[in-house]
Amino acid sequence: MSDTRHYFRPTGFIDAPFGYDGQFARLAGGLQFFSAWEVIGVEGRKRVSQQLVPVDRIDAHFAGLPADQTEAAKTTIARATTPRPALELGSRIVRLDQPQVMGILNMTPDSFSGGSAVLDDPTAAAALAIDMSAAGAAIIDIGGESTRPSATTVWEEDEKLRVMPVIQALASSGTAVSLDTRKAGVMEAGLAAGVHLINDVSALLYDDRALEVMKAATCPIVIMHFPGTPVAPHSNDDYMDPLIEVYDWLEDRVDTLVEAGIDRKRLIIDPGIGFGKGVAANLALLNGLSLFHGIGCPILLGASRKRLIGALSNEAPEDKRLGGSIALALKAAEQGAQIIRVHDVPETVQALRIWRGMRDKALSPG
Repeated sequence: MSDTRHYFRPTGFIDAPFGYDGQFARLAGGLQFFSAWEVIGVEGRKRVSQQLVPVDRIDAHFAGLPADQTEAAKTTIARATTPRPALELGSRIVRLDQPQVMGILNMTPDSFSGGSAVLDDPTAAAALAIDMSAAGAAIIDIGGESTRPSATTVWEEDEKLRVMPVIQALASSGTAVSLDTRKAGVMEAGLAAGVHLINDVSALLYDDRALEVMKAATCPIVIMHFPGTPVAPHSNDDYMDPLIEVYDWLEDRVDTLVEAGIDRKRLIIDPGIGFGKGVAANLALLNGLSLFHGIGCPILLGASRKRLIGALSNEAPEDKRLGGSIALALKAAEQGAQIIRVHDVPETVQALRIWRGMRDKALSPG
C-alpha cells in the first residue's frame, strides 16, 4: 500500500561469507554478515506486515513498491551496509569495523562507578581513566551530572568543577576523552580543554545554545533517544512499538541536525536503554538493535548495570550486575554495535576479545 512505510532490519546472521556468493551482505563494514532482511511494514503506529526477504531477492521486493518507497528503501539498505569511518579522537584513531569499549567515569557523588570515590582528587580520577584505557577502553566518557531517574539537576558551574580538572589532567595522556553533558557551557569548556567527543543524552535539545556550539565544533556527537522532555527524559513510557518509534525519533533527529549544518558523519546514535523505557521496551530495542544501522550512523549502546538487568535477575543490585552487563555487551556486538559504553572495562574487553577471536576464526578460510 502507498501509505505503508517499510523498515529493513538485517537478520539471518552467518558465521562467514565463504561459499555464499551473492547471498549475503556485510553489516556496516564490520565483522558481521547477514543473509536476509526482515522487512516490516508500518501504517501509523501499527505493524501491518512482516516478512523475511533473502539478500539476493531484495531487488525483486523493491519492484512491488511505489517509486518513492523504492528510493527510500535503497537509501536505507545502502546506509546499513556502508562502512563507518574511523573516529579521529585527538591522537587516537578508533576504528569502527569492530566493537569498541567506552569506559564510564562518572564524577558524581551518587554514582556507583569509580569516579565517586575520587571526587576531590582529579589526579586519581585521571589515573582511573588511564587504567581503563590501558585495560582496552578505546574512549573514556567523563560526566559530572547523573541522569538516572529522579536525579537532581546540577548547576553548570558545579558540573564544570567536577569534570574540568580531570579533563585537564588527561590532556597530555593521549587518552580519547568523551564528555557526557547536556549543557552548552560545559561543552565549550570541555572542547577548549581538549575533549574529543560530546555525548549528549538530550540529543542537543536540553540547552538552546548546544546546537550552535556543536555546529562550530568538528568533533563526533552522540545523540540519544529519550521519550520525555529534555528536562525530564524519563517522563514518558507510552510505546505501541518501541523499536519502530525509537528508530523514527532518532532518524528524524539525525535528519534535523544534518539540515541544521552538522555533517552526518559526525553523528553517533544511542537508543537510550533505560531512559523512559520499561523492561519490555528495552528488550525490544536490544533484540532489534540491527535495525538502527539503516539510519547510517555508528551505534552506541549503554546498557551496563542498568535496571533491566536487575529486573531479570532477582533484583540484583547495581554492583552485582556484571554478568548481565556482559551478556548485553555481547548482544550488542552480535548486532554490529560499534561502541559499547560500560562500567566494567577489563571484564567487558576480555569478553569482546573472546567474541572477536571466534569471529576471526570464522572469517579465516580453510
